[in-house]
Amino acid sequence: MKEKNLWLSYSEQELNELHEINEKYKKCLDKGKTERECVDLAVEMAEEAGYRNIKDVLAEGKALQCGDKVYAVCMKKTIALFRMGEEPISNGMNILGAHIDSPRIDIKQNPLYESDDFAYLDTHYYGGLKKYQWVTSPMSLHGVVVKKDGTVVNICLGENDSDPVFVITDLLVHLSAQQLDKKASVVIEGEKLDVLVGNRPVSGNEDEKDAVKANILKILKDTYDMEEEDFTSAELELVPAGKARDCGFDRSMILAYGQDDRVCAFTSLFAMLDVEHTKRTSCCLLVDKEEIGSVGATGMESRFFENVVAELVALNEGESDLKVRRALERSRMLSSDVSAGYDPLYAEAFEKRSAAFLSKGLSINKFTGRGGKGGSNDANAEYLADLRHIFEQGNVTYQFSELGKVDVGGGGTIAYIMGNYGMEVIDSGVAVLNMHAPYEVSSKADVYEAVKGYRAFLKFA
Repeated sequence: MKEKNLWLSYSEQELNELHEINEKYKKCLDKGKTERECVDLAVEMAEEAGYRNIKDVLAEGKALQCGDKVYAVCMKKTIALFRMGEEPISNGMNILGAHIDSPRIDIKQNPLYESDDFAYLDTHYYGGLKKYQWVTSPMSLHGVVVKKDGTVVNICLGENDSDPVFVITDLLVHLSAQQLDKKASVVIEGEKLDVLVGNRPVSGNEDEKDAVKANILKILKDTYDMEEEDFTSAELELVPAGKARDCGFDRSMILAYGQDDRVCAFTSLFAMLDVEHTKRTSCCLLVDKEEIGSVGATGMESRFFENVVAELVALNEGESDLKVRRALERSRMLSSDVSAGYDPLYAEAFEKRSAAFLSKGLSINKFTGRGGKGGSNDANAEYLADLRHIFEQGNVTYQFSELGKVDVGGGGTIAYIMGNYGMEVIDSGVAVLNMHAPYEVSSKADVYEAVKGYRAFLKFA
């Protein structure tokens, strides 16, 4: 069953709200191109909405009451926001969980070198991507440099019109006969993704070895007070330069970097900040490292979320390991992650009856994984029935989908990790074209329905 194209159903009032949400969403995409930037933006928006850092609440030692709003941050790359409900937290929470990392090109720790009067930064790509898509386009550099004395230098270069940009070069087509005979997976190799950063030698010493590299180091010193060794304690990411843009003559879509999974992260955040009084505690969890397996201290596999819930239980009901486990097991979650949008140009990869279509509403994936549902959470039918009722209460248009044909491919989310606690979890997000490419496509109608769906979930689940 597939709904009609949503653009045929909206009232003038709904179209105005849709426009406002999508304009806000595009601004968030522009400000949040890395996981650190997303967390900074989420903290800013949360504090404007009356949320307090849990560290300050813990320092006061006061009990949390219904309506209290707190947030916790892990290593500046993961954030969890909570709004306390009428019921004790041990009765469970309604959780929206999304990831804020996206495929990109990371700068290595000893990166700067010169070759034949060109200066480069050595790189290592992050997440699953088609490497050939990431060459010849303008790139911007985002991240932090932390010096030995603890000084943090924030870098964002390539986003303003007056900024320089960077590029990963490719072999010209006139000389690429052998290259074009290679498989797509190796036509551009990982070690060929080094980024071009300079060609001008330092002035005043024509005989200096690696004079172009020396000039880059001089610029870094003058601009950021940065030495070459400071790269070793830096986190620098190359991402596509430029702003999120309306796509199509009709402006019905958005073309932007990082919509997997920030289209679900920002819509979850919008819903969390919109919803006020609820029976159960509401939570919005935005995590790092999903694109590389949810590992590490800031990934969903870490104990960060569990530890924060333990702190909340202690502030709300008193310390109790059993109540922490009850809070997690009795929770319900939408793993807010994108689905593969049906693309008629590549129809052979999809099973049409089970595909997610743009402009046809929030996509619900009962399971993800690969092949025979490997690595999948596979939600219960009872939970699906409850969600159908919840979304209908919120007047939300939704569709059921899978990630491509059986045995063609697949993908994973954070759902199975949260399912380990025994909670009800299902994947629910926005259909996206060009997933993991430098620029991805979403429907403004689906962005709108995602906000509506996530609001309804927090209110009624």
